Amino acid sequence: MIVALVDAVVWMLWCVHSAFLIGTPHLGGKLLVVVTAVVAGGILACSFHRMRSLSAGGRAVAASVDAERVPAEPDDPRLRRLRNVVEEMAIAAGVPAPAIYLMPDEAGINAFAAGLEPRDAAICVTQGCLDHLNRDELQGVIGHELSHVLNGDMRMNIRIMGLLFGIQALGILGRRMLDAYEDTDDLGRRRDVRPGVHFLALGAALMAIGYVGLLAGRMIQAALSRSRESLADASALQFTRQSDGLAGALKKVASIQEGSYLCSGRRGELAHMLFAEGDEPRRWFATHPPLLERVRALEPGFSATALKRFAARYAASLSAHDESGDDNLRSASPRSMAPPESLGLYTRFGAAPSAGTAPSLRALSKETLPPELVDAARDPEAAQGLVLAYALSPEWALRDRQGALVAAILGDAVAAQAKTTADTVGGLPLKLRQLLLALAMPSLRKLPPARRGALVHAADQLVRADGRMELQEYALMRLLRAQLREPAVGTPAAPMEALKLHACRESYALVCAVLACHGSTSEAQARQAWWLAMQEALPGETLVWPAVPALWQDMFDRALDELDRLDPTGKELVVQGLLRAARADGTVTSDEAQLLRLISASLHCTLPTEPAVA
Repeated sequence: MIVALVDAVVWMLWCVHSAFLIGTPHLGGKLLVVVTAVVAGGILACSFHRMRSLSAGGRAVAASVDAERVPAEPDDPRLRRLRNVVEEMAIAAGVPAPAIYLMPDEAGINAFAAGLEPRDAAICVTQGCLDHLNRDELQGVIGHELSHVLNGDMRMNIRIMGLLFGIQALGILGRRMLDAYEDTDDLGRRRDVRPGVHFLALGAALMAIGYVGLLAGRMIQAALSRSRESLADASALQFTRQSDGLAGALKKVASIQEGSYLCSGRRGELAHMLFAEGDEPRRWFATHPPLLERVRALEPGFSATALKRFAARYAASLSAHDESGDDNLRSASPRSMAPPESLGLYTRFGAAPSAGTAPSLRALSKETLPPELVDAARDPEAAQGLVLAYALSPEWALRDRQGALVAAILGDAVAAQAKTTADTVGGLPLKLRQLLLALAMPSLRKLPPARRGALVHAADQLVRADGRMELQEYALMRLLRAQLREPAVGTPAAPMEALKLHACRESYALVCAVLACHGSTSEAQARQAWWLAMQEALPGETLVWPAVPALWQDMFDRALDELDRLDPTGKELVVQGLLRAARADGTVTSDEAQLLRLISASLHCTLPTEPAVA
């Protein structure tokens, strides 16, 4: 994509060079070179300025469309539902819960995700999403957008926005040069001196070249965006485990008069980031596949006639809403109403998702999270003690010493909260403990950077207090470091080239060996599982079994950090290989399942299936 847009810029410079040569042949070649260099510098400067302005992350993009931040505890029940759904889907996707924004003046059904990295991401939805979509459909839309966060599309989108702005700036400059030829300026004052014909010709050429270049950029933008949108639809199904919601949202886009169109003047700039087309699509500039094609991918055999019948039924339901004034009818499912928020995911989620995997969001269980723990997880101050409770020892003498460490770093209140909730947290099943930890992460992200750093330091002191680090303690520290580190504000993160799996084979071999050792009863069994994983992802490669030391955590950290730089294909191979190793003996232990979730979260990808623990 970037190479194609750069080619468009080079083509524009050639056009400028040719236009200048034709329009002013009497001027020297040196001046021609200077003009070309100035134009190139102007494009680069405008692009850099735009990307710099967006380097604050998703909130900068949301601000550019006048979106409003959704508060942590909104009064509007529809906003509460939106926040709950975003937090649920973030847990399912294994990413930090993004900031949530609303475009209150946009009646169409649309959304976008923006940011440089998952930890500074923002999700922005239109008012139309709240007005028309039920809970399942909203989950489908949010799952689609979170897949862009996981697949690394957001950083590319920022670069595209910057380059398109730079290209467009050339056309704006040409327009200004033409304005200078008019009798009056922008304030209505008469001009005493007007430029010559050559200046006018150059301005017209720049405007023409700028807008032709922009059209070329839009075509490239659209061509590559369409393939990513199809991938995002498929990824959303991994998070929600059902296709009805996403299909229903797409059908409603096709059914309402506003469709997915935006009124914002920046809709063209955001076109490649949106859930659906932001403007009337043109054949060569459509950034998304046709709606009917997207629905058919989710519901094979769905026809245009069926879509018309759906649109008629939905129009009738809207008319009933207008007559009755019942807001529930507008966003009702064709089969059922959305469940009340008070009975939602937080207290009824039995097969709880940990980072990197998603069970069915409709699944309910008799197992529940205690309401007081849910309340603590959603409060930034109480959540600190809740997280530290995971690391407290069951031995009272050691626990008292750990409590003193927490009090010295974070204060007596946090230490008391940790000791009070330790037994309750420790008595929960593993999956519910992981769900509770995931629920606490968005709250902890609201703490000041210094406080977050102190929390990570306190947790590190607790897990090292007994001189050893268990797997659960390591997983806790890895999660805290990954999700509570502070992104650089105001400066873009240094881009890192995606790696191929072959270049990371030693790291992959180590990660597979650690997983195999945690799921095997003998070295021979571990070696066999490791060999299967290697053949799954790197067939034909000759690698030596890496000895796993007793203190494997630091090496494991470095290996995961390198594997996180893999391209999407490499990450998929890693996950498939690890699943092959975990299932080598026909069973998946709780340690293996925990490692699989931790690895997938570290790689910012999802497990294709929830590992069934023996």
